[in-house]
Amino acid sequence: MKHIQKGQEPESFKDWKDLENDDWKPNWDNLSKPQKTDVHDTLLREQGYICCYCGMRINRSSSNIEHLKPRKTYPNLALDYTNLIASCPGEGDERENEKLPLPPPLSEHCGHKKGFWYDPDLMVSPLIENCADYFKYTGFGEILPNDDPTMHPAAKETIERLGLDNLKLEASRRKQIRKILPLIDGLTVEEIQKLAQSYEQLDAEGKYVPFCAAILYILNEYFLPENRNIKENPK
Repeated sequence: MKHIQKGQEPESFKDWKDLENDDWKPNWDNLSKPQKTDVHDTLLREQGYICCYCGMRINRSSSNIEHLKPRKTYPNLALDYTNLIASCPGEGDERENEKLPLPPPLSEHCGHKKGFWYDPDLMVSPLIENCADYFKYTGFGEILPNDDPTMHPAAKETIERLGLDNLKLEASRRKQIRKILPLIDGLTVEEIQKLAQSYEQLDAEGKYVPFCAAILYILNEYFLPENRNIKENPK
């Protein structure tokens, strides 16, 4: 999970809400397409085109607008831009053959699996600055709760509720992690540090590398000198 720094809501969305009067009240169900599209596009840019929860690559057609605090239990936040994030559809990252007929997708992880769940004490929100610190990863792509007793319960509950340990996600994380391993051979400490920094930055298209939080964990925990002697090499 990567921290999302919320920015300003789209002007079109704000202007639409400002049309409220005695005869008409804005709500999520009557949000018109132009404004909703503007919101969706702004969220994608804000997140560097990765899912707010799992970190896989998303775009407008492969994501949905997620209410962090569900509309059902927090109706007053339904149109609050600070409560809106973009989630993948929970179908996994890959299909073996898109030409083959597929069964209806299962909402196996992230926003759709989360549903109406939200617990302020047990939900690790991508809007908190240190959200990535709640989790650790293996070279195999597994996601685990941080051992810190102050973080472990929330991390464990969030992994389970969002299905972040889904096998499809694990395989996708593993594939991305394996891509970096050949890049590390022969690098100096300083070069590995620069490599890690690159995964914290947006690319020229304004996108983060998919699963960059997992990659950063592997680089920082396994390959940088302060941890190299006490961590097992994920190869």
